[in-house]
Amino acid sequence: MAAAFQRRVHISVDDNITEDNADTDNDSISLTNDETEEEDDDDPPPSVQEVTLVTSSSLDRQDTVDSLVIEEASGREEPVAPPEDEVGLDALSANLADDHEETIRPAVVRAAAEAVLPTGWSMQLAPNGRVFFIDHNEKKTSWVDPRTGRASPMPNASSSAAISDSRRPEDGLAPLPEGWEERVHTDGRIFFIDHNTRTTQWEDPRLSMPNVAGQAVPYSRDYKRKYEYLKGQLRKPANVPNKIEIKVRRASILEDSYRIINSITKVDLLKTKLWIEFEGEAGLDYGGLAREWFYLLSKEMFNPYYGLFEYSAMDNYTLQINPFSGLCNEDHLHYFKFIGRVAGMAVYHGKLLDAFFIRPFYKMMLQKPIDLKDMEAVDMEYYNSLLWIKENDPSELMLTFCVDEETFGYTSQRELKPNGADIEVTNDNKDEYIKLVIEWRFVARVKDQMQAFLEGFGQIVPLNMLKIFDENELELLMCGIQSIDVKDWKRNTLYKGDYFANHVIIQWFWRAVLSFSNEMRARLLQFVTGTSRVPMNGFKELYGSNGPQMFTIEKWGTPENYPRAHTW
Repeated sequence: MAAAFQRRVHISVDDNITEDNADTDNDSISLTNDETEEEDDDDPPPSVQEVTLVTSSSLDRQDTVDSLVIEEASGREEPVAPPEDEVGLDALSANLADDHEETIRPAVVRAAAEAVLPTGWSMQLAPNGRVFFIDHNEKKTSWVDPRTGRASPMPNASSSAAISDSRRPEDGLAPLPEGWEERVHTDGRIFFIDHNTRTTQWEDPRLSMPNVAGQAVPYSRDYKRKYEYLKGQLRKPANVPNKIEIKVRRASILEDSYRIINSITKVDLLKTKLWIEFEGEAGLDYGGLAREWFYLLSKEMFNPYYGLFEYSAMDNYTLQINPFSGLCNEDHLHYFKFIGRVAGMAVYHGKLLDAFFIRPFYKMMLQKPIDLKDMEAVDMEYYNSLLWIKENDPSELMLTFCVDEETFGYTSQRELKPNGADIEVTNDNKDEYIKLVIEWRFVARVKDQMQAFLEGFGQIVPLNMLKIFDENELELLMCGIQSIDVKDWKRNTLYKGDYFANHVIIQWFWRAVLSFSNEMRARLLQFVTGTSRVPMNGFKELYGSNGPQMFTIEKWGTPENYPRAHTW
């Protein structure tokens, strides 16, 4: 099965796969039955509604309850119809008979099945692997074996493991929530049974599990209002061409972009429509190439290999300005101004950068003071040391107003204030010491680089306009959301070309996405849209060149075609 995507995502598919119910859109139906009775037990067996029709010829179909089919000793549970569809009883029985041949039957069930049950009785497996008995004459279920009068034993660890293994998915997906079961409908579509509520649905319940599908989008009306205000203030410039063309080579995207953008003296040109072209590639830029340009350029600009930025700690991949960038690149301040322009262009044009910075970086952009709490997410060890000093008397540590500064393996002392080497840190001046250490750590060492960055950024987006945001919102404005919420993605997807939400191919697509790691989801999103980032308020705010544009999956081509994407 070859698939192709557009954001518009084109998926090519074999036309032999058909659908009978293209207009269905309900999520679930109930399987409850008012006539059902259950045994009085602290842990009652499944009710008759929760099991499937016995295929034994000794059981007359007229004895079934609510047209539910009970398959002898299979451990499978099938409602007469999955969500929204009407399926004939004969078709279901035939399907279950086929399934019966492939079903793993635990030894305890096989042994018990050798003894003949009374007429109208059958037995089944509960979800936990325990055997229970169904009296179709009285429409009851019971743990008690009618042949012996004794309750069936609880399953041991090995039998439970066998059942678990028989139901474990082989496609990399996480286990279903407790009480859920996955089934394949006769037309090939996958549906899910919730034995806790006795309902069925098309949607995979794992979409509601944050550890599987990603954290939910933290929608913020306040942020939305601020963002709309900012867009209203960033008006299109007058007396300039309608667009600016930027032609770059993929292999030299940083150098080419730096040369072109730094050569522009009339910065209003950078506020016009972006027309990006990659040398040697045919294609029209309807927004996707511009997103890809920001994405690829971000990876180069913020790559620690170039020495302009560095990771804030060995185990923390948020970025901070490298205080020794001048030793790596003598033109580093020009590059920081260029990076500021690119970041401003991204905000102005509603695009995202593929990077995440330490929280103090955003605070410096907003000209807000940095405090001890900001250190916690950057360097936990340093934070704990300063916190201890704050909460205790540091006199016995023999500290002075100096810090050790390491440069390419060489350690030197830097005074935090004039004659700091001669001033001891005491309980009286420890707050000043902590304040100066934080200022040195985040501000003083990168003052020139930050000033150059803000100069470039402010040429595109006036810095005073950013003050309506806090540091968390500014991060979302510039870089979007790092974790991808698959449920939100699915909810804001449009289907075309005979596809619909419960089409078997669409189910396969989302099943694959759900099995991906967040990195793989980001790569898929980048392939389709040109960016791996999601806007602050989720997929509903994806934008194309002509405004809001939903993520779209459309049937196209033949099964032999490779995936293709088309951005708007």
